[in-house]
Amino acid sequence: MTLYPLKFKPILKERLWGGTKLKDVLQKPIESDITGESWELSGVSGDISEVSEGELKGALLTDLIENVGEKLLGKSVVERFGNDFPILIKFIDAKQDLSIQLHPNDKLAKQRHNSFGKTEMWYVMDADPGAELIVGFNRDVEKAEYIQSLENDTLLNLLNYEEVGEGDTFFINTGKIHAIGAGVLLAEIQQTSDITYRVFDFNRRDKDGNLRELHTQLAVDAIDYSKRDDFKVDYPTDLDKVNSMVDCPYFKTNILELTNSLKQDVTNRDSFTIYMCVGGEAEITNDWGKTSIKKGETILVAASSTIIDITTEGAKLLEVTI
Repeated sequence: MTLYPLKFKPILKERLWGGTKLKDVLQKPIESDITGESWELSGVSGDISEVSEGELKGALLTDLIENVGEKLLGKSVVERFGNDFPILIKFIDAKQDLSIQLHPNDKLAKQRHNSFGKTEMWYVMDADPGAELIVGFNRDVEKAEYIQSLENDTLLNLLNYEEVGEGDTFFINTGKIHAIGAGVLLAEIQQTSDITYRVFDFNRRDKDGNLRELHTQLAVDAIDYSKRDDFKVDYPTDLDKVNSMVDCPYFKTNILELTNSLKQDVTNRDSFTIYMCVGGEAEITNDWGKTSIKKGETILVAASSTIIDITTEGAKLLEVTI
């Protein structure tokens, strides 16, 4: 099988809080005015990514893994995750505030949902003036105090708000209460999981006039109630180099801000490589072929590649491996 750099059809999700930036800024094929998410690379059941171009056009990610698992994913990845693709890649547009939520850790997620937990990171691509994220509490909170704040409708008083701009990056470990604020367009890298505990939704109603489901009881034992300052990622921004951003047990993310082409020897990289283009455009070549990428697109490069050659006159890429 010719494992050239693979691009997949975006899986577009309408959301109550979604807008038009995925269409207007990232040129996604969207007609709706409330599209909130573009799932770029997904192994989530019911939302399996499909190759969009080249010899393998139409192939599903799960079928590729079934046929050439180690060549695509890497031996160590298959040993750890089997045929499950361990990363979910998204672009998210929040025209309105997302619900305040959190995600369970691996242990709870396995016990309750037979799922992975959901550790994630955000890279802000665009933000309206004054746009904010909610990340964690603004002080240490007791469980009883948190429950009382839900009953009294005062939860917002306990939360930490962060004003954001392009390039700001946040690491959201499991248990951390959080929300993407109105006016933010971001790239999200996360464990393959769709388990979210929604704890407050601003009393909004959906198109049918119904309040969305909250997961109050499930969340209580999953929350980290301590105030932490471990979420804002400080990373180097050296041009034409591979700069480390996040290195956690579930994924490693680098940023490459390129003004010239870059060739990497990845012979000993026992992992697939994902590139999310968050600015400019480039052409990515491996042992079997080449594929173009521009802002708002994502490419998967097979673990069996020995070289990755990025040809560009200007591009900003997030590089994700396991």
